[in-house]
Order: sequence, then structure tokens, then C-alpha cells
Amino acid sequence: MHDHDRRILEDALRTACDGVGLGPALDQTERIASICRGSNNEPGHPAWDQAGELIRAMDTGEIAAMVRVGTARFHLLNKAEQLNIIRVNREREIRSQDGPPRPESIDEAMHRLREAGVTPGRVRDLLAGLDIQPTLTAHPTEARRRTVLEKQNETAASVVRLRDPGLTERERAEAMARLDRVISVLLMTDDVRIKRLDVPDEVRNGIYFLSTTIWRTVPRLVRDIVWAARRIYGEEAAGIVANDLPALLRYRTWIGGDRDGNPNVTAQVTKRTMAMMRDAARDLWDAELGQLRHVLSVSTRRAEMGPEIHEAIDRDGAWIGEDTHLEQRRYEPIRVRLSQMRARIARDDAYDGRTLLEDLLSIRRALHHAGLPKVAEEGMLSDAIVRARVFGLHLATMDIRQHSGVHAGAIAELLAAAGVEAEYERLEEPAKVALLRRELANARPLTPADAELSEPSAELLETLRVVREAVGKEPESVRSWVISMTHRVSDMLGLLLLMKEVGLYRPARPGHAASSAVHVVPLFETVDDLEHAPALMDETLTDPVYRAHLDAVNAGEPPEQEVMLGYSDSNKDGGFLMANVALHTAQRRVAEVFEKHAVRLRYFHGRGGTIGRGGGRAGRAILAAPPGARTGRIRFTEQGEVITFRYALPDMARRHLEQIVHASLLAASGIDTTDPDRGFEDLTMRLAGTARVAYRDLIDDPGFWPWFTQASPVEHIGGMPIASRPVSRATGADLTFDRIRAIPWVFSWVQMRALVPGWYGVGSAVAQASEDERAALREAVRTRPFVATILENASQELARARMAILQRYAAGAPGGSEMYERLRTEHERTRAAVLNLTGREDLMAHAPVVGRSIEDRNPWTDVLNLAQIELLTRWREAGEEERTRLRPVIQASINGIAAAMQSTG
Repeated sequence: MHDHDRRILEDALRTACDGVGLGPALDQTERIASICRGSNNEPGHPAWDQAGELIRAMDTGEIAAMVRVGTARFHLLNKAEQLNIIRVNREREIRSQDGPPRPESIDEAMHRLREAGVTPGRVRDLLAGLDIQPTLTAHPTEARRRTVLEKQNETAASVVRLRDPGLTERERAEAMARLDRVISVLLMTDDVRIKRLDVPDEVRNGIYFLSTTIWRTVPRLVRDIVWAARRIYGEEAAGIVANDLPALLRYRTWIGGDRDGNPNVTAQVTKRTMAMMRDAARDLWDAELGQLRHVLSVSTRRAEMGPEIHEAIDRDGAWIGEDTHLEQRRYEPIRVRLSQMRARIARDDAYDGRTLLEDLLSIRRALHHAGLPKVAEEGMLSDAIVRARVFGLHLATMDIRQHSGVHAGAIAELLAAAGVEAEYERLEEPAKVALLRRELANARPLTPADAELSEPSAELLETLRVVREAVGKEPESVRSWVISMTHRVSDMLGLLLLMKEVGLYRPARPGHAASSAVHVVPLFETVDDLEHAPALMDETLTDPVYRAHLDAVNAGEPPEQEVMLGYSDSNKDGGFLMANVALHTAQRRVAEVFEKHAVRLRYFHGRGGTIGRGGGRAGRAILAAPPGARTGRIRFTEQGEVITFRYALPDMARRHLEQIVHASLLAASGIDTTDPDRGFEDLTMRLAGTARVAYRDLIDDPGFWPWFTQASPVEHIGGMPIASRPVSRATGADLTFDRIRAIPWVFSWVQMRALVPGWYGVGSAVAQASEDERAALREAVRTRPFVATILENASQELARARMAILQRYAAGAPGGSEMYERLRTEHERTRAAVLNLTGREDLMAHAPVVGRSIEDRNPWTDVLNLAQIELLTRWREAGEEERTRLRPVIQASINGIAAAMQSTG
């Protein structure tokens, strides 16, 4: 953090705390943080007992006050660090005007392409082939309330204001007073929601980011691309024009569509969600077209605009807006046309995104005809054309996701009701596939008019009908249906049969080709599923019925199939190294299958926010992918706290998206592709197998789960009201390792500062490698981005881990000493292995700024951990009445540590 910003915020926090009576709590926090700093992170150091005794002597109210102050400090620190990222990036951008381009910028990508001999024409083709689709989800990983996020943004605005050296004394005093008011209210604001979010709340949150930061940033990003191409290639890049580029970036959403594990997402909720997004898009376009109408005052008395725009006005004469006057219609046709467009958007349900885009392009042509090429190709109209391609009138394309088991249950009911097969779910896979093929070739529906279906099956069919209605009005409203836990070809064909039942899929018949409105997307989540994915996709793409759907859903374009990869469950199932290696290997092998079948492949990466759930720097991950996956056509999830980190501030959003475009452009170009080495792949798979054994030995130990549930705050995480989707599949005595979701699993390790899902097993694997194998790994760190990325991610989690804090959590449950010793030993083993393979002396030598941030945060985070440990101790000993008082304080401590670690699950 910049020293100026730090001083401002620390002074403001002190002033606000004193003003609201929390000065003593801040004093205690600072005192305990100072004691923790003196421990040097040494387990057993006397400082830990000294700090623990101070907290033990406090009553619950005093601990709550300290947690409140500590949490507020991290809310301020986190926003200040974002501002520092923006400031540094701005300084680098200025320096790059006369020097080398900024790292991971679009300028740098263009520079590297030119250095590699890539022509401007090839760059244009690469840009035309990019199709990047970030996908917003409502996974329960954002612990902060919206009101806290808004106050963080207000704080950021005040800090930026106070950086201005030209402020008068009064202006500076007013800015400081505003900052004091914001922090004072933040200190008096509940961190934890009283009421669990419902799905419409989550939809509104998603719409907020789509309609503010993302809406503003996307056109700016396209301008960056055009500017970079022309800066690097000069006049040769004149053909790269923003208005002619396809939608290289489009947003998708699972919010309101992901019903796997969330009974609150119903067919009616999905329908309402799409209506809410369309309403938001209408409001945005009303404002956008209103601004264009104000600016584009071109008159036929000064310039001729061609017949096209007049013909369009006459064709849509019934849609003249109330603010359109006859004189204006006579002389200012662009303004009239924009008024018609606003009226149609407001009142004509048949007006869709494609029509909107064509109308904007016709205005572009009219401006060219009028001799105004710069107005046609730059500025507000250009931004509007980009937005029409990206957002249309649907704002973001929705996915539907449901579990394969729910699909199978509905199919079984339909087949039984139709008298086709009474025991579908008991059939062997070949018999299921044969039956599904027969039924897919038959045009008649399965459901009798009087059939009574179970509630889950009826709800599923109703959702399919909602999708059919939506795509009938706006084809881009829903494009994919994701099948969780795809294990077999029958899972793919089964969804097609359900789609046929409601008319989303129609088989070919004499004189008519097959038609299909929605992509069927398999989701491979476990290590075993990843291993079997290539064979399953080979069989699926060989199936003539499925190929007919694939040709139909791509509507005349080259056939493309999307495949989703799950990072969370594969890690929970097989551990850190096995998940990474299995995902990498599966991507290569699946890509080979697709190449054999001449089908384009788009990977959809289901990444979480933390390293243990596939998080990390998305651009690095793109460049670390195997060659067959580096196509420039990619999807990835943006979840929970990741959305607010990346999209709360426009400059942060721009930096995130330019890193994605930078990586996607270079990956698609193939200039840095590393050829596959099957021998090295075999080595990494053997090491991953060893790591998996070590990991499974830990979690399958009979004493592990009882220890984990008692030592960690997992029980309290399950009760956090942070999303409509239940955090866990079970609670209390019913909660087992198999039933816990990946999010609370990782969340709990983050809270205990152990971060086990981000490194455990790597040390055991490397310890069993031969010296020649270690030498091969050291060479791979230099030559293979995949290996370097794994070790950098592990380095970060090892550095963030705080073994001395874990020791105190471990002591709170039976068997804690033995379990702690096991984790500590593997941590030391993995730390030594990573340093040996990377040739570094410090875990964060590759990212010293992040390393310093970790060190600065540690003692303040320690205070929150020690407070939580004391609260959990009291909880175990308390009766129900006392637990009622402790529960909100424990939840507040979870929020505080999440803010300190900048991650949940």
C-alpha cells in the first residue's frame, strides 16, 4: 500500500474509533498485533500464550468490539491495496509511452506478436476468433454485505480525492470529514446479514456489476485493443476497427439458472431473472440511445444521409416517440430513428438484440454517407455498437445447470408414464443408450396429457418450457444447459430427450433437418470423471443422434461443443497436485478427441476464488493450458468475492479483462506453445498419484474428520447467511466429508490459516522422486508454464499459511497434537520441495509485493484468529443461551478473517 494512503486510513480509523467509543478496542488490537509480530511465526513462542491470555481475559462484548475494529481495518486496507494496484498500473502505462509495454497488457501482447512475425492480417483474424465469456455465479463465497462494499468504494473515492496536491485547506478538511463519516458508519454497520440472501437479491447483485462497471469497461477495452494494434503496427493496422470486431467478450450468468443443490432456484425464479435482466438492459439502452440522440444532431439541411435511414423511419412509423416533432422528423432523421428505437425497446417484445445492432449499424452507415467517418467509427456510437454486440437486450446469457441424477429420475418417470420402460434407471448403459436413441428418433412426446409427475420432475419440465419461451423471444437469453456429474453418454442423450419433450430439440424428419436451441454441456468434476472424459466425449461425438443435435444447435456454423471442467470437486477428491495434473491431462486428451472428430472445442473452466478451488491469476492459467486448449474460445466462472474484487472499481475491471485478452491472444497465436511430452506427462501423473495417496491418507484417517469438525469453524460457516444456495449439503452430525461442499471445505482451511487444499501432498510427491526426476522438474519450471504456475500457486498458499495459528486451532479438538504435527511436517516438506525446484530462497521471491503484503497482514490477522479460537472454545463449553450470544460474534470473526485473507472458499 502507498505510504500516503496508509497514513490517511490509519489516522481516519483512529479518529472514527475514538468518535464511536471503539478507541479502547483499537488500542487492544494494536497491542495484541504487536505481541504477535514478536513471535516470528514460531509455534510455541511465548508471545502466542501472552496474546491468548489477553483475549481470554476479555468478555464477549470486548472481543466483539475488537473483531469489529480489526475487520474494518482490513476492509479499508483491501480497498487501499486495490487503489495502489490502479496507481502502479497507471504509472507503468505512462512510462510505457517511451519504453517497453506494461506486463500483461494488450500493448505487450501486440508487441510480442509483431516480434514473432505475426502480420496485421493475422492479428485481425486472431481478434475475430476470440470469444471470451466470463460467467458470473452466485456461489456462497462473498461474505461482505452490499452496504459494506459500497462504503469501501466511498472510502476509495475519499482517498483518491485526498491524493490531489491542489486541494485547498478547506477542501482537504471536507474530504477528511467525509472519510471520517464513512468509516464511523462502517464501524456501526453489521458485517453479517440478519437474513439469508434470496435468489432475486443475488440477481440484483449480478445486474449491479453488469450494468455499472462491466457496461462501462467493455467498450473501453475494445478501444484499448484498437489503440494497441495501431500503436504497434502503425498504418498496417488501419483495418482493425472497433465497430467491425465481433463480440470478443460476452458475459454469461448462472445466477437464477444454477439449480444444482439449490432448491430456491425454480422455473419461476429463472423466468423472473431473465425478465429482470431484460428490464435492466432496457433501462441502460434507454439512457444510451437518449445520449446518442442528444449528440447526433446531424441535419439533412447540412448533409445527405442516404435513403436507408429514411426508409427505416417510414417502416417503423408507428414507433414515433412522444418527444419527436414533425419538424425534427423532417430534418434530423438520426434523432428520429433513435427515438423510434427507444420506443421499440420500451414497448415491443419482438425487438431483440440483433435488430438493435442492425439499427445502430444503419446509423453508422448514414453518418458515413454524411461525410462523418470519425463520428461513425469513434466515440459514443462506436461504444454503443460494441455494447449491442456484447450485451444485446438480454444483458448476459443465462446457463441452466442441473444434476444428472435429477435428469435421470425425470426420464425414468416419463418412460414409465408412456409405457415404454418401467425400470429405466436399472438398465445397463448400452441398453439406456439404445433406448434413448430410439426415443430421440421418435417425434411423439412421452408425457400423456393426464400424467402425474413428481414435484422434481414437473419442476424440471417447467424449467425447460421457460427456456423454450425465452429463446423463442431472444435466442441469446439461454445458450447452454450444464449437466453436473456427467458420468455417461446416457447423461448427454437423456438431456436431449427432455429437451425434445418440450420442443427445444426436434429430430430430423422427411423434408426437415433437426433443430436444437440449447447447447448440452457436460461437467466433469471428479478425478475419475476427468480420466474418463476423453472416452465419453469420443463416444458422444461418434453418436449420429448427438451429432445431429450438434449440427443443429450451431446453426450453420462449424460444429462446436462446450466442455466444462470442475476445479473444486477434483481438488477436494484428489488433492491439489492430482487435481491440477488431472485437469491438464484431460484438457490435452479431450482436445485430441475433438480434433479427430473435426469439432471445435470450447473449455468452460469452473474455477473458484482460492487456489484450492482452481483460483489464481486467470491469465497465467490460460497460458499454462495445453496446446489443444489454447484456442482463444474460453469460458470461466467469476464467483463471489472474486466478482467484487475484479469489478467493484472500473480500473480494476479493465486490468483484469486486459490480462485475459492478453493471455487469450497470445495463447491463440501459438507463438509460445510447448509441445506435449508424454514422458514428462507420465512423470507428473506419477507424482500426482503419490501426492493423492498422501492427501487421502490424511482425510481418510478415522481421526481426521472428528478433529476437523471440532477444531475448525466449519459448523458456523454452514450457518452463514451469505447466499441462497445452502453452504453445505448437511449440518451437525449428518455432515461428513463426502457431504460437505468444496466451498466450506476450503473456507474452513482458510479460516485456520492452513490452506491445506492449496499445497498438501506436493512435498511427499517430490520427496519420492529421483534426482533425475527432480532435475526434469527444475528444467520444467523454466520451460513449461504449467509447472511454473502450479509451484507459484503452491508457494503463495505456503507463504500465507501460519502454522503457529493452526497449532492453536488444532489444540481445540481431540487428537490435535498428532494432527497438527502431521500437517506441519508436510508443510515443511512441501516448502523445501518448492524452494528446491524453483531455485529460490524465499517462497514469494517471484512476487515480492504480494509477499510484503502477506507479512504486513499477518499480525493483524493473528488477532482475529486468536479471537476466533477463544470464541470457539467458549462455544464448546456454553449452554444454549450463551451460544445465542456467541453465534453472531463467531460469524463476525469469520467475516473478519475472510477480509484479512481476501478469500473465503
